[in-house]
Amino acid sequence: MHQHYTVHFAKGALPPRIATERYFLDPELGHRKDILTEDDVYCSCLAKTLCHVPVPVTVGFYAPFGCRLHMMLDKITALMQQEAAQREAEELEHVQWRPRPVQGWAFPKLLWYLVFLRPIITEVHLRRKNVKFLFIRFSAWQYAGTDKLWAGLVTTLCEGIRHQYGALPFSVYSVLGTKAATTQGFRQREWQCRHRVCLALLALLAVLSLGVGLLYLSVGARSLSHRATNSSLLRVFGGAATTLSGSGLLMAVYSVGKHLFVSQRKKIERLVSREKFGSQLGFMCEVKKEVELLTDFLCFLEIYQRRRLRVVLEVTGLDTCYPERVVGVLNAINTLLSDSHAPFIFILVVDPSILAACLESAGSMKGTADNGYLFLNRTVTLPFSVPIMGRRTKLQFLHDAVQSRDDLLYREMTRKLRPLGGAGARGGEGAQLLEVQTQAGGEREQSRIDAEAARRIREALFCLHDERDCLYEYVPDNVVSMRRIVNTVPITVRLLQQQQGDFGGPSPRQAVAWVVLANQWPCRLSWALQCLEDRQQAGGAPEARARLWDVFSDHSRELHTMTKPLQNVLDLDGDPELFERFLGADFPFTVAEAQSLLRCTVNLDHSIRRRMGLIRAVSALKPPSPPKSPARDSPHAANGANHAPGPARAGHPAGHSPVHASEAHHPRDWAQGGKPRPMA
Repeated sequence: MHQHYTVHFAKGALPPRIATERYFLDPELGHRKDILTEDDVYCSCLAKTLCHVPVPVTVGFYAPFGCRLHMMLDKITALMQQEAAQREAEELEHVQWRPRPVQGWAFPKLLWYLVFLRPIITEVHLRRKNVKFLFIRFSAWQYAGTDKLWAGLVTTLCEGIRHQYGALPFSVYSVLGTKAATTQGFRQREWQCRHRVCLALLALLAVLSLGVGLLYLSVGARSLSHRATNSSLLRVFGGAATTLSGSGLLMAVYSVGKHLFVSQRKKIERLVSREKFGSQLGFMCEVKKEVELLTDFLCFLEIYQRRRLRVVLEVTGLDTCYPERVVGVLNAINTLLSDSHAPFIFILVVDPSILAACLESAGSMKGTADNGYLFLNRTVTLPFSVPIMGRRTKLQFLHDAVQSRDDLLYREMTRKLRPLGGAGARGGEGAQLLEVQTQAGGEREQSRIDAEAARRIREALFCLHDERDCLYEYVPDNVVSMRRIVNTVPITVRLLQQQQGDFGGPSPRQAVAWVVLANQWPCRLSWALQCLEDRQQAGGAPEARARLWDVFSDHSRELHTMTKPLQNVLDLDGDPELFERFLGADFPFTVAEAQSLLRCTVNLDHSIRRRMGLIRAVSALKPPSPPKSPARDSPHAANGANHAPGPARAGHPAGHSPVHASEAHHPRDWAQGGKPRPMA
């Protein structure tokens, strides 16, 4: 049933990788090995696990914000549905029964089973392998501004199941349904007749028929001129029987209609909307009863449909809510999971670092969740940390981001020039003809410039997802950052075109590399540019061929002393080792290229450089020196007057004079021959 498939990955420029990796996949995933990515492998393994894991279960889908979460969730959903279809096909090959539908012509049969039959959990049912998944996605961000966030989770679950099977079956089950019974020993019959319901219904129908008959006889006796006493007695007994039986039937219909129009969502919202609902006695007990009723209804449908049911609730956006709201949602999840037979699979899509901080800062969790990670581990029963984006996955995402752009590239490259003969013929006068020809020449030149710019933009974007280039290795795994880079490249290329004129200067590859540099390391790049600007203002600018990495290296120690005031800005940078490799080896930008590209940089916050410049200026100010006493200056003055060589003073070797304090605090500028650089 399962086969091994070998997936080949081309070697890149980053640390050495294994050229051949072996994954355990299904044939339907392995037949297209050319588009198989690392995310497909992880999603396939998680989907297979969720098809076999015992319920209830809470999956901690851990990943930072923007890390392709929704795409992976959609992929997991598709793979789980595919696995469920495959398991059901395999199950039906060995059994004679078929799953019962719940819609269409089978809907009256479902209502009949709901009213007159009681399900029984048998060993045959427990051994069934076919399963059906009901996917419900809950976005906590939609309820982030309210204190009823946890109630929104429960109501979303109820509404999702109600929408899947319709409002009438659940309403009938809420009024007339019964909980599934369990049997000891082997039993094949899964249904048991509800004798009490059948007898009660027959009694009501019999009494109703008797009452209608008596009323009919009373009308007939009056028409035949019988005694008035007999007709009145028949009318009284007939009316009483009809009223009693009819009221019983009407009460049942009224209860079903009430549950039909007043859903569980409205019930819970009505409880929540009351004042001081949190302190109301038995409030959570009422919510738990509604959840248990929902669980029993799903168990009934499992036996009726002859398949296992699993409700997959995907909780997203929880790390964007207030701490108290997060605690409420986790408490609601624990409430839903309190039933050991609940067929729920919760996929908690969060950033664990943010969620742990929310739990630790919540006032209601003091003493309970002092360590947010420990509390999260008590809730999550299946942790799944989204791995680092693989090579093929990153290339696929970059390719999709580039292909999804609507930059009118093809329209600009294939745009035809308008004919000029008709416009010139209609002019009549020489001045008008000259104006038309000049305008046409300008449009032709602009079309040529746009076509060349479109070509350069395509070349630059191709470098992002080219397997032979190392640039994609510096692109972050964040999908939002990928789109930011892809959207910034056309602006940078067009600005370079306007500055260079004849399309000289930096190449498209250098332009897209500069965009990646500004996106990944805004603080370190701003520091190098600020130091370069300060050298130019001091009159000691390095040569145009000097590397930008050398400028940064010369002032890296000074940046280290400013980590505290620049902590928030430094947090924006990526891996510092990759930064060194980027500027030092793969893309050694020179000072001239950096100055040329700086005028076209739109994705770098210039306020960072201004802040660095102010901090450097303040740190360069010398504090006023205290006045020196004459007693302390006399020995030094005497020693200074004697220029004869003498024994070296303690702490200084012979032949060397101590460095002045002002020189010790000023960095020496190598562009000025080692002299101290003047500070503002």
